[in-house]
Amino acid sequence: MKQQTGTLYGIGVGPGDPELLTVKSARILSEVDIVFAAASTKNDYSLAVNIAGPHIPKETEVRMLQFPMSKDREETRKAWKTHAKTIISELEQGKNAAFLTLGDPMTYSTYGYILKNIQEMAPEIPITTIPGITSYQAAAACINTPLVEGEECLLVVSGVNGGDRLRQMTIKPENVVFMKAYRNIKDINAALEGASGFTRCIGVSNCSLPDQKIYPDTREFNDRSPEYWTLIIAKQSGSHA
Repeated sequence: MKQQTGTLYGIGVGPGDPELLTVKSARILSEVDIVFAAASTKNDYSLAVNIAGPHIPKETEVRMLQFPMSKDREETRKAWKTHAKTIISELEQGKNAAFLTLGDPMTYSTYGYILKNIQEMAPEIPITTIPGITSYQAAAACINTPLVEGEECLLVVSGVNGGDRLRQMTIKPENVVFMKAYRNIKDINAALEGASGFTRCIGVSNCSLPDQKIYPDTREFNDRSPEYWTLIIAKQSGSHA
């Protein structure tokens, strides 16, 4: 008789504060047989594991899956497939597994790529994804500012390519969130100034972590680089401020 396949749980651990992990995620972490998390090829550190740590039993195996910090898409795709196979191998032994990701599993997450590969390789495997609080939701709460109201629009965009996405939009949204803003902060600021109307541009670094910092005006980053975990919330003058 064929062994029953285990279930994969995609868990968003939130932005940094372990208390922002959902009750459901905490329960699942206490029950699974193995926990997976992404790490750099340079070391085995994982902020996601550090956040979820208080909810993971000491006897539970935690395995780091190393991903290259590379712009080579082929190298990255190879890593996705390799790690998807590793996870499938454990699930086929009947183990229940969790894959941890910062914020929400469906928002700019490594889990999304792992999910696609597992669904393609082993579509019979049961998968449950548990949502988490995104960094920009937590940041908005930290500065007591609604992200979007009434008929307004909200644009959430990666800052990897600077402010290009905002420049390309013919109709500018009232509210913009730039994730991963640390890489091209000067160009993002230039795009916001060029779009006009964005009178409030706030930077939040290391949101909900002990060293969280709030910057009321992101133009101060024109003279220096922000912390790695930095995002920007920009709002036009007519929106809530």
